[in-house]
Amino acid sequence: VVTGINAGAQPYWNAEATMLMHTRGILIMTPVSAMVLTGKEALDFSGGVSAEDNFGIGGFDRIMGPNGQGQYWAPTLGAACELLYRHYEHTYVVPGERCPRRADTTDPVDRDVCEAPHTPVPGSDFTRVGDVFSPERNPERKKPFDMRSVMRAVTDFDREPLERWKRWEDAETVIVWDAHVGGIPVCLLGIESHTVRRRTLAPAGGPSAWTAGTLFPQSSRKAARALNAASGNRPVVVLANLSGFDGSPESMREWQLEYGAEIGRAVTNFRGPIVFCVVSRYHGGAFVVFSKPLNEQMEIAAVEGSYASVIGGTPAAAVVFAREVRKRTQGDPRVAELRAQVEGAAEGQVGALRAELERVRQEVHAENIGQVAQEFDAIHSIERARHVGSVDRIIVPADLRPYIRDALERGMARQPSTR
Repeated sequence: VVTGINAGAQPYWNAEATMLMHTRGILIMTPVSAMVLTGKEALDFSGGVSAEDNFGIGGFDRIMGPNGQGQYWAPTLGAACELLYRHYEHTYVVPGERCPRRADTTDPVDRDVCEAPHTPVPGSDFTRVGDVFSPERNPERKKPFDMRSVMRAVTDFDREPLERWKRWEDAETVIVWDAHVGGIPVCLLGIESHTVRRRTLAPAGGPSAWTAGTLFPQSSRKAARALNAASGNRPVVVLANLSGFDGSPESMREWQLEYGAEIGRAVTNFRGPIVFCVVSRYHGGAFVVFSKPLNEQMEIAAVEGSYASVIGGTPAAAVVFAREVRKRTQGDPRVAELRAQVEGAAEGQVGALRAELERVRQEVHAENIGQVAQEFDAIHSIERARHVGSVDRIIVPADLRPYIRDALERGMARQPSTR
């Protein structure tokens, strides 16, 4: 808990305990706390670059919260101590026991998450969490939804989750909660599933917004740090709508490969149960960094109607099966008829017919991309993923909460009896 201005060596002690990729400690800051290596007056005197005050160099609001080094904010020192005790409720392990002790809960384990409310998000009219899984309202699982609503539906209603790294800029697509499921303390990760506006200006080589179901460099780093912090302490539950990693020039320049690989390393080194639940889609690099061969204690389930493949149907149709799409487009009767008209037209009519041919060709091309994408998704279904071993089981939406609790019980039973 940082109180007042920490200068020089003290911030490094704080960093050693809480900021490195493998560390488990938490760092709580208040409005009157800052961590600086050199204070404002000393920087000004030596000709260095400073800010208007020490808070502009190392305070939570402008520096440590947005860069992910300050993990929690509290309005007062007393509130910081209360927050610390809330953290211990999820993480303290009595010597000789396997995991943090369970909490009492009156929330039924077999409660149907579908009846929980869904917070409105742009582009979606869902009012219940069950709408996310509905074959009528979301048949392709592509509509945006609020992942926090799903996370809250899964966790115990009578215990408020504790969100870590809430102010971390550019890491908004990963949500990290300490929560309880059936009274069991867990680290709960969710992948945000609607577009999130960027808080800073987007560079020319980067996305204009953080897209749904996508990991960006800082969100990858956040996920890896959360896994490492929970390893050997408490189970991890991941609720995944994950289409992969962003591959823009900005992301590649900002260590996307390195931070994405850190997730794989964290999964490999994780000690304890990992329960990975696909609630919508599971594509791309997610198959690599959240792969069962990396950790035998990981159990992967998918909600009925989800999609799982190395590449999604639409990208596969546009890139992998581009030749097939072109072949179908060229063979379409509408395109063939217009092409014949162009070849036999008088000179004055050729221009207009060519323009019409190009318009129809683009329309038919889009239709064929959709058709090939549907065929790909039908083959690379969640049932096929289970058949080849990428997914352990498929569950109905109403069983999501009881399944997670049972999977946690199975995983915890395999842990050593003492630490």
